[in-house]
Amino acid sequence: MPNRIRGEIEAEIGGRRRTLVLTLGALAELEAAFSEGDLVALAERFSKGRISARDLTCIIGAGLRGAGESVTDEEVARMTSPQGAAGYVRIAADLIEASFGTAQE
Repeated sequence: MPNRIRGEIEAEIGGRRRTLVLTLGALAELEAAFSEGDLVALAERFSKGRISARDLTCIIGAGLRGAGESVTDEEVARMTSPQGAAGYVRIAADLIEASFGTAQE
């Protein structure tokens, strides 16, 4: 059972329910992937509301690896979501919110 307080979420992707979490290592991976210098810049990038399919692949892949799955971004790119593209966006948004919180927090 995922623990939202620790930033964990659960999502259906690739035909099964999976846990995702952006650990410190996963966040460092995203900083490098997006050429962002720190967590503030990374959070600002995510808050702009513009996201590419490559971004989704990187975020979801980092979340899966953070939760202990051995999966490449190429494998993530081939996974399916029951809700299609909207499902991928929802997974990434939920993961980012669980990791960074909301403006009210």
